[in-house]
Formats: sequence, structure tokens, C-alpha cells
Amino acid sequence: MKEAVLPFHRFRTVDGHGVDPLLGPEMKSTGEVMGFDSSFGAAFAKSQAGAYGSLPRSGRVFVSMADRDKRAMVFPVLRLADLGFEVLATAGTADVLRRHGVAATVVRKHYEGGETIVDRILAGDVDMIINTPYGNSGPRVDGYEIRSAAVSRGVPCITTVQGAAAAVQGIEAMIAGRIGVRSLQDAHAALKKARS
Repeated sequence: MKEAVLPFHRFRTVDGHGVDPLLGPEMKSTGEVMGFDSSFGAAFAKSQAGAYGSLPRSGRVFVSMADRDKRAMVFPVLRLADLGFEVLATAGTADVLRRHGVAATVVRKHYEGGETIVDRILAGDVDMIINTPYGNSGPRVDGYEIRSAAVSRGVPCITTVQGAAAAVQGIEAMIAGRIGVRSLQDAHAALKKARS
């Protein structure tokens, strides 16, 4: 599993704000890492550890999804809850999750005021974020604040349905203790032996 390394934590806007880690056509990676293992989940977990830091094995996950992604996200979030994660979500996402049997605590969006999810991220109360962008409307600004806070605190931030499913597989592999170290030479020798 290859992962591009993008130095989001190094950049700030002209007025001192953090940057949004959403990928765009103008971005260029500063390198890449490879996670190598016999299972996809273990390889994904290694790639994330090499690029940005390890995925969490427990804690709180914050979920805020674009409407188009809410149904697809139920299973990955349900699996995280089954693994012992506490689920925090915005009101609309929490409603969808609850209808599918996932207990979720509602947190305020950045623009709603009071203690918001951005405040909780910056305070270190969130261990992973799953946030898919909405588009060019107001919620995108809210998503920007959430993802920027994640970058500033070094919290893993997943921005696609596919990335969330991969992260869950990686977390499962980590919890099961299936993450090991093996050199490419050893793996190649084992593959060669299996073919003969």
C-alpha cells in the first residue's frame, strides 16, 4: 500500500490559519511511503503510520458526512463502535447512525457556536475524524475548520468513504496484533518458495 506524504502541518494561510487537507489538483506530495504486509488492513495501517502517524486503537471518533455518503458510512462507523470507539457526530449524521443502531453523541458544528467539535478537537478530545466534504456551501467552511483543526492537532482525518473502510480494516489488524515486520527480501524469498 503506497501513501503520498503531504506536509499539511507545515503550511498556514497568509492570515495564519491552518490548511485544509482535502486533496486538490494543485497539491504535490513531498514523498511517499509503503506499507507492506500479507493483508490489506495491516498494509494500510503501516502506510498511515509511515505517512502521518498511527491510526488509533481506541478512543473517540468524530463523524460528519455529506448527505450522499451517509448510508455508505453506516457499516464502517458501526464497526468502529463495535471495536469500542465512542462515536461523536453532527446532528444529521447522528440521526442516520442512530436509525441503523449506532449510538452517537451529537456535537455542535463550528458555525453553531458554544462548545463545538473544533473546540473538542483542539482540546485533544478526538482521536480520529471521518469528514467528507459537502461542496461549496456553508458546511464546506465548517468542514474546513474541522479538517484544519485535525491537522494542527495531528489527528487522523479521513475524507472519503473508501478511506474510512480502509482505516477500519487497519484498526482491526492493529487490535488483532496482526502488524508485523518483514523485509522485502524475506517476503520475496517466501513468494519464490511458494511458487516452486
